[in-house]
Amino acid sequence: MTDFLVRVFIKDRDNVSDMKVREKYGVLSSGVGIACNILLFGVKYLIGALSGSISVISDAFNNLSDSASCIVTLIGYKMAAKPADKDHPFGHGRVEYLTSLIIAAVIFLMGFELLRSSAERLVSPAEVTFGAASVVSLIASILLKLWMSAFNSKLGTRINSSVMLATAQDSRNDVIATGAALIGLTASLFTELPVDGVMGIVVSIFIIRGGIGIMRDTVDDLLGKPADRELVEKIRGIVMADERILGIHDLVVHNYGPGKMIASCHAEASSEEKFEDIHELVDSIEHDIGESLGIMMTIHMDPVDVNNKEAMGIRAALKEFAKGIGSGLNIHDFRMIAGSGSPTFIFDVVVPYDFTLKEDDIRKAFDSFAREKYGEGARTVITFDRDFAE
Repeated sequence: MTDFLVRVFIKDRDNVSDMKVREKYGVLSSGVGIACNILLFGVKYLIGALSGSISVISDAFNNLSDSASCIVTLIGYKMAAKPADKDHPFGHGRVEYLTSLIIAAVIFLMGFELLRSSAERLVSPAEVTFGAASVVSLIASILLKLWMSAFNSKLGTRINSSVMLATAQDSRNDVIATGAALIGLTASLFTELPVDGVMGIVVSIFIIRGGIGIMRDTVDDLLGKPADRELVEKIRGIVMADERILGIHDLVVHNYGPGKMIASCHAEASSEEKFEDIHELVDSIEHDIGESLGIMMTIHMDPVDVNNKEAMGIRAALKEFAKGIGSGLNIHDFRMIAGSGSPTFIFDVVVPYDFTLKEDDIRKAFDSFAREKYGEGARTVITFDRDFAE
C-alpha cells in the first residue's frame, strides 16, 4: 500500500534530496495521518461516551492530538521546502526539527491533561459498560495504527526524516495506549475496581513519555550532534579511495536540515606530490562526495614528509604509544624539528569525550616517553582536539 500511494502521489519519488520532493512526501504522510486520526477520534470518542470509559476517551483525544500534529507537520514541510534566501543562505530545512519540537510539546501537554482526568476517575470511579462493538473497534484501531507506524517508518527511512520517524514512534505508542484502553474496557466485565482509571493513567504516561522522547531527539538535532557512523565511513571511504591520500582526520559534519549538509576534513598526502595534482585530486573528491552523498565538502590538505624515515618512525612510535595510554586516543599532524640533540615533536592528540585522563596527564605521559626514547632534551608540543564524528 505504501509503495502504491507513493507512486500515485509523488513524481520523481527517488530524488529524496530535493526539498520539493520531500515536501510531497510530507504532504502524503500528513494527509494520511489526518484522515486516519480523525476517523479514529470519532469512533473512539463515541465508544468512550457510550461505555463511560475514560481510558477510551483518553485514547480518542490522543488520536485528536495526533491529527493536530499532522497539520503542524504539513505546515512544517511546506516551510522547510522554501528555497534559500539572503537571510537563510543554507535554506529552511531545520524547520522540520522545529516542527518535531512543536509536535512533542502538543503530545506532552495532551498527555498531562489526560493524566489529570484519569487520576480524577481513579479517585471517583464511574460505571463502565462493556460492548462487543467497542472491542472490535479498538482492535481495528490497533491494526490501523500498526499500519500507520509501518507507513511512516518506511517513508521516514526513505527520505531520512526525523519528523516521520517520530510520527511512526508515536503510532507505536498509540498501539500500546489503545491496548491499555481495551484492557480497561474488558476488565469491567470481571471487577468493579477502577481498572479503567488505571489504564487511563497508563495511556497518559505513554503519551507523555513519547512526547519527551521526541523532544529529546529533536533538541539533539538542533543543538548539533555527531554524524552517524555509517555516514562517516562513507565519507572516509570516498576520501581514502585514492592511494595518494594517506590519512584523514578532523572530520566535521554540519547539518542544516534534511538535504543540506556541509562537511570538512583534513586529508594527508605526501609532501613530494605536485601541488597542482593534489589540488585536482581534492576537487574530484569533493565533487564525488557532493554527487553521491549530497554533502557540500571542503578538504584541507596536510603534507606528510614520507621520505624522512626518522620522522616517520617516530610518528609511528607515538601513534602506538597513544593506543597504550587508552582506547580511542590518536595523533595526527605530526612534525619534527631536529635541534642540536634536542628534537621537538609537534602533533595533535584526539581525545574521546569520555576519556578519564586529564590533558595535563596525557601531556606528561608523552613527554616522559619522548625523553626516554629520544633523549632528555626531547620535548613535545601538543594540541588537543576532539573527534566530531560519532
